[in-house]
Amino acid sequence: MHTYLFLTVFLTASSAMVNAWTVSKPSFAVVPPGSCQFGEEWSSTALKKVDQISADTKVFTFATPDTSKPLNLPTCGCMLAQGGADAEGAAFIRPYTPVSTNAMVGEFELMVKIYPEGNLSKHMDTMKPGDQMNFKHIKFNVKKQYPFGVKNVAMLVGGTGITPMVQALHAILGNPEDTTKVSMLYGSQVSDQILCEEILSNWQKAYPDRLSVTHVMSNEPEGSSWDGERGFINKELIAKHFPGSDEDLNIFVCGPPPMYNALCGAREEAELTGVLAEMGYVKEQVTKF
Repeated sequence: MHTYLFLTVFLTASSAMVNAWTVSKPSFAVVPPGSCQFGEEWSSTALKKVDQISADTKVFTFATPDTSKPLNLPTCGCMLAQGGADAEGAAFIRPYTPVSTNAMVGEFELMVKIYPEGNLSKHMDTMKPGDQMNFKHIKFNVKKQYPFGVKNVAMLVGGTGITPMVQALHAILGNPEDTTKVSMLYGSQVSDQILCEEILSNWQKAYPDRLSVTHVMSNEPEGSSWDGERGFINKELIAKHFPGSDEDLNIFVCGPPPMYNALCGAREEAELTGVLAEMGYVKEQVTKF
């Protein structure tokens, strides 16, 4: 059975920097839910290293509780991170999806954008190797489990919401028995600030019949050498690159609140609204991460 995976990614980085982190090839290392080293109680582990991959985004490598074993996080699953504290002493908590897979033993990697108003990300930005952070993983943190069970999977993603999509691509492209075809609409501000660009480019070359990527720039300077799509991901681009609402598909959505509001409705709302609803998709076809 052929499955079609479509991803739309919106990324925002402010200035060019040399990427210090990349991934060579997809890795199929899928485990069932309930296997993760982190459980429902907070557990502390040490930061091992930090790689700067753009002006405002870093990859943090943490040790697993048992460094002789992989993290064993299900695909696509996330974890809750806890660190820092507000003026009253309450710790900051936020979900993060690792960009590493269960093929990595003894450590895992989180891609984190440092937001000016992001309390936990700002705390992480001050961390040094050896510093501790708390994590836990609960059943609610698994929104969609591989295999995805439909012929078509579409993904609408904003910012570091790309992380669960990297998980999905690892599973789909890394599984020799999976014939999934992937078509990606990737929205960024400017062409020199595309997160994971090298990874996606390499994977597209390695899987030319299964992965195609279309970049869309929202703030590319006029007169630049960029000759690709400009503007924002919209109804026309979705109609051009995604299967219709009458197809067997599921649409994954992960990104900032404005993206949810425009494309599918707020993450906490079960009902489907926005562009996808206008195009005839129904809520059973959409998974909000």
